[in-house]
Amino acid sequence: MDKRNHIAIFDLGKTNQKVVLIDGNDLTKIDSRKAPNSVLKGLYPHLDTASQWRFLCDCLSGFEQQHGVDGVAITTHGATAALVVGDTLALPVLDYEFELPRSVDEAYNTLRPPFDETLSPRLPGGLNIGAQLYFLQTRFPKEFSRTEHILTYPQYWSFRLTGLAHSEATSLGCHTDLWQPEMGRFSNLVGRILPEKLFPPLAKASDVFPLTSTAAQATGLRAGIPVTCGIHDSNASLVPWLNSGDPLSIVSSGTWTIVMSLGVPLGEMDAGRDMLANVDALGRPTPTARFMGGRDHELLTKGCVGSASLSDIAAVISKGIFIMPGRVPGVGPFPQARGGWRGAPPVGMAEKLASATLYLALMTQTCLALAGMGQRIILEGPLARNEPFARCLSALTDVAVHVSADATGTATGAALLLLKADHDPRLGPAVQPVDLPGLSAYAQNWRAYAQQAR
Repeated sequence: MDKRNHIAIFDLGKTNQKVVLIDGNDLTKIDSRKAPNSVLKGLYPHLDTASQWRFLCDCLSGFEQQHGVDGVAITTHGATAALVVGDTLALPVLDYEFELPRSVDEAYNTLRPPFDETLSPRLPGGLNIGAQLYFLQTRFPKEFSRTEHILTYPQYWSFRLTGLAHSEATSLGCHTDLWQPEMGRFSNLVGRILPEKLFPPLAKASDVFPLTSTAAQATGLRAGIPVTCGIHDSNASLVPWLNSGDPLSIVSSGTWTIVMSLGVPLGEMDAGRDMLANVDALGRPTPTARFMGGRDHELLTKGCVGSASLSDIAAVISKGIFIMPGRVPGVGPFPQARGGWRGAPPVGMAEKLASATLYLALMTQTCLALAGMGQRIILEGPLARNEPFARCLSALTDVAVHVSADATGTATGAALLLLKADHDPRLGPAVQPVDLPGLSAYAQNWRAYAQQAR
């Protein structure tokens, strides 16, 4: 690459998609564009890959014209796979929130590998890629039989740009049932139920391949510029910290709030509490716990704007307003809980925002306790912009909480894989823990109520 070194990152989340242009010399953001994702109806709910491709091409074309693009890095949400034949899809890309037919679900449960092999818990809908593939294999055998490659989602987009098909460990290690994190190889589901020949050769998330002339024509970029193999988005958040030394916990936020602890032993993994081992970009198993924090917050604060004040949080504590887990069933550390409140439900915008902030902090603390607490906590994504949340979390955990000073979130980690350069992460100072009367007792009561709901 030349000295300009402009890196475009396709950051495809479950709720929104964006393309960010970063200056690889100092990792500053040059430009970005964002659009919502949609789920289409048809044979089954599926992702709008045609719209996503148009969005990507339009963004890359615009960035090339305005700034110039020297390489493309890819990061997407997990739990998603594309069945490819030739240069097209054999079947639409299934939405992982689709509730599989009960008969398929029950049959798959008898076939999936045990948790101690995959460190992948059984999750609802299609959150285990193995369950998705079994559904497609049994319900659409003709189309499935035409499949040449099964590609996890970051690698599908790399394939669209480079024409080369690869498998990759961070995406395979994302609660798919397809991978053995501790062994660094496929689980017995591959070869026993799913043909091994459908999974292309492994590549590293940091491996790069040239943009094809066909993709260059579609995107307006120069043919031959490097494109990464792609990385699971939560793992992209880990990339800047992979060589940080001391154990630390990353809270990656978005639709999901995902807690990953680097340098912390796997310890006792509890499949019944949505614990799993993610696989980092170096291939190492990483203890992980998570919940759908962004979705929870959206449901709890619909119609509200702004963020909670500390005085409003203090009022919620004094009134004993407790939000219970369970609005998104089947996931998180309390997967059997059913939501609701203890005490009176929050009334008005201020109480809704304050009680939701406390709830997110308590759920994140729970996930940190499960995954193993690092010596410091680093917030990435939307929660990094929620100062009351950060200060409550610091008080609840009694651990230093740092807000990442990197505004581009997972995009920077994805770009670093392409740059293959050492990076000293920009870490903001530790936040000041809140000092709110009754917070400790409130947290103790909430934990007791939440345990009762398990």
